[in-house]
Amino acid sequence: MFETTTEITDLQRLLDASVSGAGDHLRSIVTPGERTLTAEQLVRVATGICTLALATTTRGGEPRVSGVDGHLLHGAWVVGTDPRAVKARHLAARPAVSVAHLRGDDLGIFTHGTAHPLNPAGGPEHPRWPETLGYLKDCYGPDGFVWDEVVFYRIEPTWMVAYSPDPAGLSGSAASVAPPA
Repeated sequence: MFETTTEITDLQRLLDASVSGAGDHLRSIVTPGERTLTAEQLVRVATGICTLALATTTRGGEPRVSGVDGHLLHGAWVVGTDPRAVKARHLAARPAVSVAHLRGDDLGIFTHGTAHPLNPAGGPEHPRWPETLGYLKDCYGPDGFVWDEVVFYRIEPTWMVAYSPDPAGLSGSAASVAPPA
């Protein structure tokens, strides 16, 4: 868990606002307070590498989805790709994205937001890049990538819902995520 107390509070506000502003159909499925995760539960269960479905759009507004490694750091997803990839061109032109992390029927984390490059080629690094790079090297190993040949993005969430039919019984790569006392 990398989130500060302030980041947990901000993430909880976002989760609450997202669910309360959702349509009746979604609220009937996620049942706020019963089948939603708190921010603290979310950051404890979404640790390490989480496979995400990342949705971008073409110039003509057509959706495109691809799989990426995602890392929840400081309340936002971090994803990477080759700067020559089609998704990198999409993100440069249209940074609005959606991502989903699913674990069978046990967990669904759905996020809409804006992708900001952390280490753009030829551009200034994002202030969070040095810490993020340290985390990624710990995760993948120092030789996991040619680090300056991959562009990483921080997806600043504007909407996020974290669903589980049994949040108290959900276990991630860490311990069970029982509600905080």
